[in-house]
Amino acid sequence: MKALSLMERFQSNRHALGYTFMLPAVLLLAGLLAYPLGLGTWLGFTDAKIGRVGEWIGLENFAYLITDSVFQLVVFNTLFYTIVASIAKFILGLWLALLLNKNLPFQSFFRAIVLLPWIAPTALSALAFWWMYDAQFSVISWLFTKMGLIDHYIDFLGDPWMARMSVIIANVWRGIPFVAISLLAGLQTISPSFYEASSIDGATPWQQFRFITMPLLTPIIAVVMTFSVLFTFTDFQLIYVLTRGGPLNATHLMATLAFQRAIPGGALGEGAAIATMMVPLLLAAIMFSYFGLQRRAWQQGADK
Repeated sequence: MKALSLMERFQSNRHALGYTFMLPAVLLLAGLLAYPLGLGTWLGFTDAKIGRVGEWIGLENFAYLITDSVFQLVVFNTLFYTIVASIAKFILGLWLALLLNKNLPFQSFFRAIVLLPWIAPTALSALAFWWMYDAQFSVISWLFTKMGLIDHYIDFLGDPWMARMSVIIANVWRGIPFVAISLLAGLQTISPSFYEASSIDGATPWQQFRFITMPLLTPIIAVVMTFSVLFTFTDFQLIYVLTRGGPLNATHLMATLAFQRAIPGGALGEGAAIATMMVPLLLAAIMFSYFGLQRRAWQQGADK
C-alpha cells in the first residue's frame, strides 16, 4: 500500500512526471553533445596525439595557432566564406521567397522543386560540382567555349581565388532553399490586410516591402540567418569533397583544418584547439538571433 501511495503521489506531481519524461533526452544530449564538447575542449589544452595520452600544456596550442600563418589564412577563409555565402543566400533566398509567395501557375510544384538542392546529400552535390569544375571536362567551360565567351577551359579549382568563389557558389546553391522556404513561411504569416490598406493610402511596392514586409519579417530573418551562418561557418563535407582545402590552403576552413591536423596529422590537441576557437564565433551568431527576437518583442509592444 505504501509503494502504491508513493506511485500515486508521483503520478499526481506534474513536475516530477515532466522531469522523468525529460530525463532520456537530457541523457542523450549529455552523451552526444556535452561530453564530446567537454572532451574536445580539454584536449585543446593538451599535447595529445593519436595513440598517446596527452599532458596538460595550457595555452600552448592556442599561442602557436595565433602565430601560425596557415591558421591565420584559414581564419580569413572561414570569415570570407561565411560572410559572402550568407549574404548571397539571404539576398537570393529572400528574392525567391517573394517570388514563390505570389500567385503563380504550378506554385506547389515550384515550391517542391526549390527544396531539391537542400535535401540532396552534401557529398553527392559536391561530386556534381567537382565534375562541373573539372579542369578538362567541365560542362561550364564547354558551354562557355561553345558560346564563344572563352577560348580555353577554366581551372576553377586550381587558382586560389577562383577556388574560393567556386566553393562559395556551391554552398550558396545548397543553402538557398533553406533560406527561401523559411522566409516564405514567414511571409505567409503577414496579413494581406496590411498591403491592402497601404495600397489604398498610395504606397508603392517598394514602400510596402520596406515598411511592412521587412519589419514584420525581421524576427524570422534573424533566426534563419543565424542557422545559415552556423551551417556555413561549420561547413565540412562540401569543402572536403571538392578541394580538401586546396589549392595552397585557399579553401581550408577551420572545420576542415581541425580535422586535417587532428586525424590525418595525428595532432589531436592542436585539432581540438582549432575547434575550440570556433566556439566564440558561433556564440556571436546565436547572440545575433537573440537580439533579433528582442526586436520582435519591441514590435509587439512588449516591455523591454
